[in-house]
Formats: sequence, structure tokens, C-alpha cells
Amino acid sequence: MAERIDSDEPTVRLEMHGVCKRFGATVALEDVGIKVAAGQVLALVGENGAGKSTLMKVCSGAVKADSGQMWLDGAPYQPGNPLEARRAGVAMIYQELSLTPHLSVQENIMLGMEPATLGVVHRREVRRRAIEAIKEFDNPELTPDARVSKLSVGSQQLVEIARALAIGCRVLVLDEPTSSLTQQDVERLFELIGRLKRQGKAIVYISHFIEEVKRVADRVTVLRDGKVVGSSDVAAITTDEIIALMVGRQVEELYPRSARKAGEVILEIEDLAGVEKPESASLQLRRGEVLGIAGLVGAGRTELLRSLFGLESVRKGRIRLGVYTGPASPVRRWMQGAGILSEDRKEEGLALSLSVADNVTLSKLRGFGPLGLVLPSRQDRATQRWIERLGIRCRGPRQSVSSLSGGNQQRVALARLLQHDVEVLLLDEPTRGIDVAAKAMIYKLIDALASGSAAEGRAPKAVLMVSSYLPELMGVCDRVAVMCRGRLGLTHPIDEVDEHKLMLEATGQEASA
Repeated sequence: MAERIDSDEPTVRLEMHGVCKRFGATVALEDVGIKVAAGQVLALVGENGAGKSTLMKVCSGAVKADSGQMWLDGAPYQPGNPLEARRAGVAMIYQELSLTPHLSVQENIMLGMEPATLGVVHRREVRRRAIEAIKEFDNPELTPDARVSKLSVGSQQLVEIARALAIGCRVLVLDEPTSSLTQQDVERLFELIGRLKRQGKAIVYISHFIEEVKRVADRVTVLRDGKVVGSSDVAAITTDEIIALMVGRQVEELYPRSARKAGEVILEIEDLAGVEKPESASLQLRRGEVLGIAGLVGAGRTELLRSLFGLESVRKGRIRLGVYTGPASPVRRWMQGAGILSEDRKEEGLALSLSVADNVTLSKLRGFGPLGLVLPSRQDRATQRWIERLGIRCRGPRQSVSSLSGGNQQRVALARLLQHDVEVLLLDEPTRGIDVAAKAMIYKLIDALASGSAAEGRAPKAVLMVSSYLPELMGVCDRVAVMCRGRLGLTHPIDEVDEHKLMLEATGQEASA
């Protein structure tokens, strides 16, 4: 074992040095080193595929490095598996939670670490340790006997963290912890991170949200193409500098805004109500504009888009899309010139078992061969155009979509709307779970579609966009409306609102009128 690296920080809790990892011909990590001190939050940022999760899987015992050394509180550390890492005090909370839904909170917290004698589990001790762990959270949902499947996503995440605390973790790794949380759950998580810092825990925080990094972290380390390209105190580096390190170039403008001119009303809804949500929604969407829908998770924003597209039933109200009036099936909506981008790309937005070409052309197969036949060569040519234009990183049109990164999968889903040449784009959380470079590309594309610069001689498109990320709505949209408890408020020009006002409306503290 190599000697420990000299450090002028006596409180360094976790240190990794010279870590390398290959998967076949792919270099995932090359000579990577990080360190995080007790009572410190280290943010680990980078594009999808930069190596962040692989590095932390090495740290947590899920992946074995080809070379490199690690130290935990100054002692050599080399776990053979995640259970060994947890017993040593290193726990990783993945973006996709790894709980057992049919078991209780206390059973999940102690799963695999139950105190036992001769195979007999000491249930009283299990309960005592679980209660001790969940005291930290002050969450009424978290009771020892509560079934995990009945908990909210935010509470389930706390169960994962409680599991780490129950074994006395010294290092806690959080991988995209806020990607599926409500704003209230995000605030609770940040408060918890503050308490854990004060207790001397070392925290590694992986996130695509630079604003979160600036708020919650003490230091930031940037990975690009499997290498560390920069590390700094958060207070000493700007958001633009972080993004430039991530993408390898200066990003001139994250939210581009070309000249847009709102045209005729292309989508109109009046007092629309679904079976459960929305309860009431009215709006007008014009060609050449981006209209944003803000609101908390569960407010009914997704249900509104699904009702418009025919994926959910409409109980009452009026829908007019171009010259067509009334509810319609998804097939008819495609034919009428509307397309939807689902927030759940893995379950609804893509056919993961099919190729890039099949996904891009799936909604409109006419024209790819004579007599209704589909010729793969023609599919491939059409798809290659979108691969080049949207910068989809893949081996070619015939690569399986399931093997692409999240950002590239999202580009494929968008390419389908563009290939279909829809006039109205219904975008539900279009940048969820993707990196800054992919976000910048999508923002640029939305701007080009709304301004009419996406294709020569083509009219501007109309975009209705749902997002939980308020800076995104403020940067991309021309107008915004807030949905609260199933009701859609009035639309506001974007220069007449700020994030504070939108949040007040979303939480029902300010009437939208």
C-alpha cells in the first residue's frame, strides 16, 4: 500500500488519489484524486459520463478501481463491496433509491445489519436503533412501522439516509438527491445536511444544479472526461466558471433569447378539468412563444399536459388546437400537430428496447418506403440528420436507446417531435436529470423553435413547458402561469414576476390575480 499523501488539513476524512478505472476501451476515470474533510460538503459536478458516479461507486465499494489509493480518517481504506464500505462508515445514497417497498421503515433501516444471535433477530434492538436514526429528521411520516411504499419520495430518501446514520456513517455520498423532490423536501434536505455537517460528517454532494451547489457546498470539484479539471472553494468560483470547466468551453449564454413575435392563438383551453386534476385550467398559447407552467410536485401540471394530449380523460371544459375543437386521442393529437415530451422518459417517453432510429421515427413512419414499407436505410438517413443537429452521442442510428446516457436519451425524445414536425410542443420537465451541456442545447433548441430560426422558411412553433426549476422558467419563457392545488392561475409576462412571487403563488400564499 502506498504512503498516504501529505496533507496540511488534519481534519481530512476521506481521501482518494490516483484512481483509474476502465470499462473495456472506455476510460471512465484517469488519475482522479479528491479529499473531503469532516464537517465539510464537497460538491462533485460534471456532465453525464464525466465519471462522478463511477468515482463514488469506487468509494462506496460497488466498483473496484484498476489502480489508486483511498484513506479514511488517515487509515488505508479499500472496501470489497458496499456492505464493507457501510461497516467502515461510508454510505452512498443513489438517485434511484434502493429500498424494499413492502417492508417497514425500521426493517429497511436495519436491512442486512440486523443485530442477531444464532440467526435470531433482536427485534427490540432493531426498533430502538431505527427510532434513534429517524429522530434526526422530525418528519411525521417516518414511524418505525410505516410501510415504505406508502411514503412520499422525499420521506423514502430520508429512510435511505437514516439507514446510513444507523450504522454510524462518517462519509455520506448523495447522488442527485433533489431530482425528484418537492421544494419543501429540498429545503428539509438542506437543513439536514447542515445538521450533519455540524456533527462532523463528511458529505459528497453530486448535482447538476449549480445553484444548489453554490448554496449547500463548501468546496466544488469538477470532473470532465474522467479527469479532475478544477477544484475550488465555492465562494471563490462563479457559476459561469463552474459551467465552463464542466463543458470545456465558455458558455456564452445559458438561456439564449432570439427575437420572438407572438402570433395567432394555436392552443386554447377554457375551464379544463380532468377526472382528478386539473380542477380548472384556462390559457391561450400563441405561435412564436414559450409559455411556462410552474408549481409544486402534485399540483396537477403533468395531468394538464396529459389531458391536452389525450393521455388522460377530460371531465369538462373546452380544448381548441388549431382548427380542431374538443378532446382527442394521442394519435389524433399527433395528426393535429401536437407532440408531448413525457417527464418519465424511461417508462413513457422512449421505447428503450428499440434503436435510436426506431424511436426517432416511431410516430410517423410514412415516407420511409413504398407501399407502406419501412426501409431501414431511409430511417437511418433521417435519424442521422437529428443525431448531427442535436449532438446525440451514439455509435449510430442502430444503437439501442437503453445504452445512451440520460441527456442523449432526452435528445432522442426531442428528435421524435422534430422529425414529426409538430406545431405545438408539450414539454414536461424537459431537462430533468441531464447535465448542464445538454440543458444548454435544449434551451437553445427551444429558443430556435419559438423564434422560427430552427428551420428556414418554417413558421415559429408554440411551446408549453412544465418545469419545477424556476431559474429555467425565468430564463426560457415569455410568459408563465402557476398551478396550485389543481388550479391554473393567470399568465404573467416573464418580466413582471420573479422566483419569489412564483413560489408564493405555488404554495397558495398569494392569489394569482
